[in-house]
Amino acid sequence: MIDSVKKLELLAPVGDFERLVTAIHFGADAVYFGGKHFGLRAFAHNFDLEEIKQAVTYAHAHNVKVYITVNIIAHNPDFVGLLDYLKYLDEIKVDGVIVSDLGVANLVSNHTKLELHVSTQANITNSEAAKVWVKFGAKRLVLARELTISEIKDIKQAVGEDIEIECFCHGAMCISYSGRCLLSNYFTGRDSNKGACAQACRWSYTLHSNFDQKPVEGYFPIEEDGRGTYILNSKDMCLINHIEQLVEAGVTSFKIEGRMKTPYYVATTVNAYRRAIDNYLTNKEPTFNYVEELEKTSHRLFTTGFYFNDEFKTNPNEAAPIQSHDFIAVVLEDSQDGYTYIEMRNKFKLNDVLEILSPSELFNNLFVVKEIVNEERQNLEMVNKAQQRVYIKTDKILLKKYDILRRKRSDHHDSQEQ
Repeated sequence: MIDSVKKLELLAPVGDFERLVTAIHFGADAVYFGGKHFGLRAFAHNFDLEEIKQAVTYAHAHNVKVYITVNIIAHNPDFVGLLDYLKYLDEIKVDGVIVSDLGVANLVSNHTKLELHVSTQANITNSEAAKVWVKFGAKRLVLARELTISEIKDIKQAVGEDIEIECFCHGAMCISYSGRCLLSNYFTGRDSNKGACAQACRWSYTLHSNFDQKPVEGYFPIEEDGRGTYILNSKDMCLINHIEQLVEAGVTSFKIEGRMKTPYYVATTVNAYRRAIDNYLTNKEPTFNYVEELEKTSHRLFTTGFYFNDEFKTNPNEAAPIQSHDFIAVVLEDSQDGYTYIEMRNKFKLNDVLEILSPSELFNNLFVVKEIVNEERQNLEMVNKAQQRVYIKTDKILLKKYDILRRKRSDHHDSQEQ
């Protein structure tokens, strides 16, 4: 069991303010996101300067920390305006910045009081590199995803107790070393190392042989469907059943990937890992199947990646994400007088069975929709207008603002083993 003085941190991805609020509602200890520049998710909504300030204020009011990504692989022109940006983050009391470039790190260390976190993009794979970053002022190391548990433990022992270790525990993985990929730039001109990745690794590929050369020993047969084969398509990481091993290796911050994902994804993953971490800390047995819960939102087949030397890290047959449940609605106000005010995200109708996603004891409870009333107090049979706001009868079910309603897909098959 972890030293009680050392608190485990659940770190959630947020792409906009709605996801920020969702992550905090479902139990994140900290959130990370990017500004409009200098981060590696250029196609997320991201936050402008005023939005960053508002986000920091909101998070701190809920005792949640904020880390900002400044993790591009920078070229000389990228430094224009960077120092002013860093000073602004310092001024509004951002809790840390996530950096991969030595030049950017130098600005952070020498011109601000910001806490320096080293991005997984820096590819820390050994103790010597970790110690150099610590000398440079790093307070937290986000280790490369290509490490085993024993390697993480060795690095933690090398840097000492005062340096925090953060690791990705869930979400999409990259076919290249901790995200350092040139495929997107090569094929489309969109630079993944500056946040514009086109996810070329998810595309279908076909192979052809060069008849002028002898086959290379070690080639293996590849089956393909009508669209090709997905030989570069990584599975998603899922370590929810291995929290104890990660803690024993020295990890104290558990990071979920997914700044481009939906509020429903953020809610589902944060809720599941929050409960799993709390169960670990209190030595309680889980009351639900962790992996089946995570399968309720968008995901690819799961893997433990390099942590436990999983042999099957890619899915050569299919690139599309899957999920067992649909996001139906978000609760806009606490339940009152037997009704709950919601905003629809997918159509539903009378007599549908909905499931509750909540940080409360209502989690995973089911109820039948027996009455739908619109804002004009008219009864409805179905809700099918985008983001329509209605009241549904919930009787004694007391839902809270930001809780989520979901529905099992009729075409869903049983879950994978993990």
